[in-house]
Order: sequence, then structure tokens, then C-alpha cells
Amino acid sequence: MTRRRVLGLGIGAGAAITLATAGPVQAAAPAAGEHQWRRPRSANGWPVLDDATRYRVEGTDVEVSLAKGDAATVLLYVARRFAYEIDMLRPGDVQGHTLQHTVRADFESNYLSGTAIAIRPLFYPLGAQQGTGLSDLERVVIADILADCQDVVGWGGHEKQVKESHFQIDVRPGDPRLARLARRIRGEGAAPGSGAGSIDPFLPDRRRKAAAYI
Repeated sequence: MTRRRVLGLGIGAGAAITLATAGPVQAAAPAAGEHQWRRPRSANGWPVLDDATRYRVEGTDVEVSLAKGDAATVLLYVARRFAYEIDMLRPGDVQGHTLQHTVRADFESNYLSGTAIAIRPLFYPLGAQQGTGLSDLERVVIADILADCQDVVGWGGHEKQVKESHFQIDVRPGDPRLARLARRIRGEGAAPGSGAGSIDPFLPDRRRKAAAYI
């Protein structure tokens, strides 16, 4: 089966390119042995939740459950930019908080605290072969998102056990960097013509800033 995606390039200029990719991709080898996460906090230091708040990703029909507050603001921003700049998301494309304590890599425990999302995890699974997931152009967008998030967000593509669908809050509760980023995102969202949907990650200056995150 082949799926087609539209990656927005130079949104301000209205340019776009259509890419064909095969999917879902198959894992290269069995992931690390499954185990039960029994700690009261997830791997990133946030408390495990019995329930979470349901949010809609702006501009889509997608809903996802997340820890309320600044963590949700930042993760929704990541999902929104994916939808606007890589491919429009559809219901079921984004997974957030879960009550399933079975994990295959410790960073997957961050779903238990509502501080991580997986965008199309069937297409970008844990342990997928290098080069079978996101395209080079899509990685440019991801790098720009990570650069904008100023080390507050971690990406599964940088983990030892790669999972390109995975994005997580990468700072502890109360870290002032999270609050600053969330305030900035909310401010951009309130200003016409700014924020997700108005960003061109392929501008030379943005490419330079994002280079360290590819």
C-alpha cells in the first residue's frame, strides 16, 4: 500500500511538493523486551496520571489526551505544525496519554504521564530501519520544530531505540523553560499571521538554527 503526503514548503509563498512514501514501515528487528512500568513517575520525571484532559489539535479533527497546562500547549503545537507543514492529521493519527503500563523503551512511559505524543506510530514504529521513516524534507521540518521548542521537546528520532513518531516534554515539572515556551506559543497563536501555519522552515536563517537538531 502506498500513501501520499503533501509537505508544505515555503508556506508564505504557497509552494508545495507531493511525496510518495511506502507505509506503514516494518520494524527492523524486535524491539527491546516489553516490561511493565511500575514507577509513580514517567522517565521524564512527570507523575503518572490516572486520567488526562482531552484536547483537539487546532485545524484538524484530531483529539488527544494530555496532561493539562503548559505540557499540553507545547505538544499540541508540535502536532499542529506536523499537520500544517508535513501532512494533515486525521482522527486516530495521534496517541497521547494511556493507561497501558507495558512499554518497550523507557521513554514510552512518558505517555503514562500525558507528556508525550506519538504521531502515526504505525508508520514510524519503535526500531524502524534508518531511512524507512520520515523523508529528508520532513526531517527539516521536524528539526525546525525542535529548534523552536528550545530543547523543551525531545524527539524519538534521537533516541538510541529510534521512534520517529515520538515527541515528549524533555524537562522536569516546574522547569521555567517550559512555561516560557508555552507563553510564547500562546502569544503567537493569538497574533494574526504568526505561529503554526505561518512558518516557513526552509528559510535560510531557520535552516541554520535548526541544523543542530537534524
